[in-house]
Amino acid sequence: MKKKNVVYKLKEIYRKLSVPQFTIVTGLIIIIFGTLILSSPLCSTSDVGLWEAFFTSTSAITVTGLTIIDVGVDLNIFGQIFLALMLLSGGLGLMAITTFLQGFVVKGTQLRTRLDKGKTLDEFGVGGIGRTFQSIAITAASIISFGAIVLYFFGFLDIQNNWQRLWSAIFHSISAYNNAGFSLWSNSLQDYRSNFVVNIVFIFLIVMGGLGWRVIDDVWSNRKNLSYKKLSLHSRLVLRTSFSLIIFGSLGFFVTETLLNSQFFSDLNFFEKVLSSIFETVSARTAGFTNFPISLNSISDTGLLLLMTLMFIGASTGGTGGGIKTTTFIALMAATRSTLRGQKDVIISNRLISDKVILKAVGITVGSLLFVILMAMLLSTTNTFIKKESFTFLEILFTCISAFATVGFDIGLTAKLNHFGQFILIIGMFVGRLGILLLLSALWQSLYKSRIEKQKRIGYPKADLYV
Repeated sequence: MKKKNVVYKLKEIYRKLSVPQFTIVTGLIIIIFGTLILSSPLCSTSDVGLWEAFFTSTSAITVTGLTIIDVGVDLNIFGQIFLALMLLSGGLGLMAITTFLQGFVVKGTQLRTRLDKGKTLDEFGVGGIGRTFQSIAITAASIISFGAIVLYFFGFLDIQNNWQRLWSAIFHSISAYNNAGFSLWSNSLQDYRSNFVVNIVFIFLIVMGGLGWRVIDDVWSNRKNLSYKKLSLHSRLVLRTSFSLIIFGSLGFFVTETLLNSQFFSDLNFFEKVLSSIFETVSARTAGFTNFPISLNSISDTGLLLLMTLMFIGASTGGTGGGIKTTTFIALMAATRSTLRGQKDVIISNRLISDKVILKAVGITVGSLLFVILMAMLLSTTNTFIKKESFTFLEILFTCISAFATVGFDIGLTAKLNHFGQFILIIGMFVGRLGILLLLSALWQSLYKSRIEKQKRIGYPKADLYV
């Protein structure tokens, strides 16, 4: 009877949770479960305690890639398999999974109405969550399998053991598609810096994961008569913005690092410089893989600033990456253009964008900026360094953006932080993956639940504000 009462009480608690609250609670439960599994002797060595497992579990579920352990050494094959499963769970859409679970656990709670209220969720389709989730999984499995096959037969040819090569191909294909940045090697992909096949496969997987299922499905649906104009506005904007960022980002990184004579291109020919520029630019869009150590000595300050900008923008809505998203960025750019032209409406590709979308884009950007600044202030004003080493503010800010945008680029600071400093990064990774607006929505609903409905009935007089 007591067990039944406990189960009933838990169900009642879940019934009362809003969509944002349910997502956060479920995410925390998955992270705790992952921590216990990864820290067990079945998965890891004695060097992986609860704290190391907690940090790694959070980084995996948020598909960030920051780590304070050596995955290939500290985790055995069972731990690596479990880590790959966590990457799939986080990358395929933590919010999509929790939405699916909510429909399964909380039956009879008018899921359609609850989802309509959870506008901060990616709109996976209220009427067919199961079918959409299945389609997302099939798409991911197809792309990951393709990447693993190419890496096995044409990429990782230096690995003599066939089983090790197969697992390396599978693991890195999963990590790349999910924009996770986890590698079985402590130096990431530095050994394959000049390997054309490996670089191209990783670029392909990262881009496909970052575009998002909705865009891939739209292109696939129109494959027989493919035309750019037949695609939805969302797909066109995502494709145009994503490839524009890749082109201009690669060109900018190539120019800055060549003109400023940084170490990043010191031993490369022209073709390898171009390939490496494209790889780092694509990886900066929340993937986190690197083929050369990133530091103040290897990359110029201008190059680091460019990477931070790309990290902050991130991938696309519904994709496996983080950041404020390409659609948010293009909405802000369109709003700025309209303001400069003196237009009252925001027009993109001859389509009127609603004020609600623009306000959401502004909210996401401002909220994200303030959160990153807060993270940087906490790291720079508190004694969080174990060895009390002197780090520049650029290094601190770079690490904070890397964590919040779920990129995983490590400039050498993460492992040198004590638990408090690493906990700040953990919070940044979690908030960055779920979305700043979802977190704020959950907190607002928890603190001011009684005022939400009342506020809708109140009208306010208009006033001018000079800005």
